[in-house]
This record gives sequence, C-alpha cells and structure tokens, in this order.
Amino acid sequence: MKEILLLPTYLPSIVQMVAVAQAERVVFEAEDNYQKQTYRNRAYIAHSNGRLLLNIPIKHTKDGQRQKTKDIVLENSFPWQKEHWKSLQTAYRTSPYFEYYEDDLATVFQKTATTLFQYNKEIFELFYELLGLETPYEWTTEYLKNPPQQDLRYLAQAKREPEYDLDVYTQVLEAHHGFLPNLSIIDLLCNEGPNTLTYLESQKIQFK
Repeated sequence: MKEILLLPTYLPSIVQMVAVAQAERVVFEAEDNYQKQTYRNRAYIAHSNGRLLLNIPIKHTKDGQRQKTKDIVLENSFPWQKEHWKSLQTAYRTSPYFEYYEDDLATVFQKTATTLFQYNKEIFELFYELLGLETPYEWTTEYLKNPPQQDLRYLAQAKREPEYDLDVYTQVLEAHHGFLPNLSIIDLLCNEGPNTLTYLESQKIQFK
C-alpha cells in the first residue's frame, strides 16, 4: 500500500495497525463528523468470557446537532479510564509481555482525557513508539468524500465488520474461548511483544 487514509480510533484494532505498518504514508482523518457505534470510542480486548467491549462515554449535544469528531468531549463524571485500565490488567497481567509495557500503557489511563480526538491521537502516538513504527503520518485539514489516498476509513466501523484472515498467535486466555481475531493491538502487543511489528508487516490482507 502507498498512502492510506484512516480514522483515529480508541486502542486501535490489529487490522488497522496492519494497514499502518504496511503503508508508505498514513493520513489520519481530522475533519469527519462523529458517528455512533464505531471504533472511534470503543475497542475489544480478550477476557475470560471472550471479547470484552471497552467503551468511552461521550457528551452528546442536547439539540441533536451533528458534531465533528475533534469537537467531541468525553464524559468524565464516572471513572471510565480507571475501569478500562483495571480490565486490561485483569485480562493481560499473566501475558508474556504485559509487565514490559505496563508503565507506558498506564500513562494514557492516568492522565485525564478531555476530547476524543486528542485522546485517540495520543494513543496512536504511543503505539507508534511502542511498536517501533517509522511510517510517516499527517492529519487532514479538510474532509474529502473521495480522497486521493486509499480510503480505509471504513476500518473504524464496528457494525457488520468483515472477517479478516489473520495469522493465529498464542493468546493468554485462549484456553477459555479459543482464538479471538482482530482485537485491540494491545492484545497482540501483550502476547507477542517485540515480534508485534513483524507480525503486522507479514499479514496478507486485501483491503478494498
């Protein structure tokens, strides 16, 4: 892939990070309208009972008017960051590499987040560092329905998500429910550690 266009998402999926790792350049959408039930504010991790949804609560406008994603304010009236971090610790504390990345991952849950866009931006920047990614990236300055880049903004859709043929790797909770594909990149990182980038670069996915 050459240049791709992606929506920044919360604790991005493995497939989305495959696209990033295999691209020559990434452009992140910064001018889109917010849509509900997407990975903009949700992610899945592995838990003892299967896939566990982590959902960021947001403040909705009282008049029902559409908002740009970068204007979305997070609902911090209850400690969702603390709850998400506790869920991650429970899910991955026995994985091979959680302890190695724990301090870095904790930073995004200990600092109070205010806007969805800025929070997702900081998370992507953290994973760029942890994975050792060198793919150049930038942010859009206007919304284009038909962009010049390969448009992969659909990867943020949570409904009717297509199945991707990802290589199986060892998951710490696999004995409970079998292999769970395309979870948050955190799952791959905690189970594969330094091999994560090699895994991402080796996947053969046909993006439409």
